[in-house]
Amino acid sequence: MRAYQVTSFDAPLGLTEMPVPPPAPDEIRLRIAACGLNFADLLMQKGEYQDTPALPFVPGMEVAGLVDAVGADVAGFQPGQRVAVFGGRGGLAEYGCFPADRAVALPDTMGWRDAAAFQIAYGTSHVALDHRAHLVSGETLLVLGAAGGVGLTAVEIGKLMGARVIACARGRDKLRAAHEAGADHLIDATDTDIRDAVLQLGGADVVYDPVGGAQFDAAFRACRPEARILTIGFASGEVPRIKANHLLVKNLTVMGLYWGGYLAFRPEVLTNSLRILIDWHRQGRIRPHVSHALPFDQVEAGLALLRDRRSTGKVVIEIADL
Repeated sequence: MRAYQVTSFDAPLGLTEMPVPPPAPDEIRLRIAACGLNFADLLMQKGEYQDTPALPFVPGMEVAGLVDAVGADVAGFQPGQRVAVFGGRGGLAEYGCFPADRAVALPDTMGWRDAAAFQIAYGTSHVALDHRAHLVSGETLLVLGAAGGVGLTAVEIGKLMGARVIACARGRDKLRAAHEAGADHLIDATDTDIRDAVLQLGGADVVYDPVGGAQFDAAFRACRPEARILTIGFASGEVPRIKANHLLVKNLTVMGLYWGGYLAFRPEVLTNSLRILIDWHRQGRIRPHVSHALPFDQVEAGLALLRDRRSTGKVVIEIADL
């Protein structure tokens, strides 16, 4: 099979030939149809992600495909079944072996592109807004990086949960995508004072921040009393420094959300969330936004779209037409 490998950190990915792996007793093997790219793939390629595997490894965190073989201890899956898996790695290959307990069966209504773009982006936003921040209908949600892979889903899910959504992104095209996802108010981070703009709209009850840096600082200062700030990631490259005494003035809460981390200590949080999200997709209430779907030989171009912030929503690599 063909697969991309990281053989040294901060070096271009290499497309190589390797044997098709056999599944371990608790694994399923997939013939991979599509793989969703994530900002974490860029960090992993540089050795900067919290779950970077030992070298060499095949990147690609979330995949969709057909079950090709099952391990001896696996029940509930069979060859030919359509599934999606958050494997954490191994997705940028024609075949891959993944833990069976991370796989979810796909409805016939969900195509490969949607399935590959679905789990991390929607799962992160749903767990963050529902399980962590307990967003309540009628509250004001400020979404930073609102046109990115997770940002657009936060806009969409925030509206489904009844929030008034303020979307912050850079440029007219990205704001248009956020508006189409349901945002009530738009802020262009290119030339607008985010703090002043949010305060003019009454302030934020919940902040969803995959950006960090100066945008976190501006959002922090635009919070209402008892607001909750979700730190999702640091696409700006700058991790915010929080003065604890400033939390006291407005009784603010800052909380982290690493979606994949729940696999280690409360996997049922992710399982229950994905069940709800797949049902919403079946009902037509959510629709993944894939701005770029590229063939298998254009993985580096796909990663460059993320690196240069030229994508809106998700970038998907289509590996096989199954």
